[in-house]
Amino acid sequence: MVGNLPVLRRRRARRALRAARMLDEVVDTQLPFLAQFDQQRRERSANYLAELVKLAQDYRYFANGWIDAKELERRGQDAMAALNRLREDTSARPVTD
Repeated sequence: MVGNLPVLRRRRARRALRAARMLDEVVDTQLPFLAQFDQQRRERSANYLAELVKLAQDYRYFANGWIDAKELERRGQDAMAALNRLREDTSARPVTD
């Protein structure tokens, strides 16, 4: 599908796919550590990684032309807000190990 798009759109699609792959790599490298965490920390970390997975999927949707740049931006802002809420969760203990 990418080969039939105008040059600028192809560049944006390739960049979006690179971003999706990078997010996938982050998730793939962090996922094995979840088993080592206590329940609360595991759930919080799993939610954080799930947000990254959703964002990677949104980049793929953009690359495939299923959403436009404005929608990708909106979804990215939503993901950042969710990640910030998770990070600022006062019930979570700081990581010290």
